[in-house]
Amino acid sequence: MTNPWIPLALASAFLLATSDALIKKALSVHSVYLIAWLRLMFSLPLLVACLFFIPIPPLDNVFYRTVLTALPLETITVILYTKALKTSPMSLTLPFLSLTPIFLIIVPYLILGERISLPGMIGVLCIAAGGYTLNIDKFREGVLGPFAAIKKEKGALMMIAVAFIYSFTSSLGKKAIMHSSPVFCGVIYYIGLFVLFTPIALFKSRGEFTKGAVRAAILPGMLDSIMNITHMTAMSLTRVAYMISVKRLSLLIGGFYGYLFFKEQGIRSRMLGAALMFTGFVVIVLYH
Repeated sequence: MTNPWIPLALASAFLLATSDALIKKALSVHSVYLIAWLRLMFSLPLLVACLFFIPIPPLDNVFYRTVLTALPLETITVILYTKALKTSPMSLTLPFLSLTPIFLIIVPYLILGERISLPGMIGVLCIAAGGYTLNIDKFREGVLGPFAAIKKEKGALMMIAVAFIYSFTSSLGKKAIMHSSPVFCGVIYYIGLFVLFTPIALFKSRGEFTKGAVRAAILPGMLDSIMNITHMTAMSLTRVAYMISVKRLSLLIGGFYGYLFFKEQGIRSRMLGAALMFTGFVVIVLYH
């Protein structure tokens, strides 16, 4: 594992899964929009502090256009993701996030001109298939259960939209990094997302602000700030499809957290998904 982007992507996956596990606990008693907003807010202090220790890169019009295009899309994903979780069962919505690596086989080529090798594509598809089958034991209608649910579950359709939009925001993020620097881009991106999401979150969670919610979001926010730095740095060092695919291992780590901390069942039935994801990871590492 000599490529520096690999440990950075793994660190990003671990930090995201850990932050999500803490957020899941907080969401059992607090508003979804409020926790999402506080999570963003508490990620900012460390990120903004980074600006005092890194050189400010020269910025061009491409950087500004790219960021201004990506931020509204990112805000839409936050809203759609939240609505999907509220309106449909998680077991019928979260599997669709595994579609993002598949979309990333094509979208980065259109935006960045990035191509991936045939072995790399196989690795990406293995990780996507593994992520999809992690919750196979919960599919009431078999492996195609989530797709069958599209007709009756609006949340499933919303999550497909999220996975698709993520492929564009990831590619646009890489483009913005190419015209600035990884850490600087990550800081500016989170600040912009916080500004755009603030009025929506405060309106949706009006009257639900509590000290308990604030305390619950501090650590996830701090973890997110470090995740942002590792994510952006890894993104700058490799193809978008590879980095995001490896980061999707957070689904596997999250499943382990679910078993360990939330006593979720079905850990053995997830071995197929885990094996596929690990195989895809090995293929990408060795043959990309």
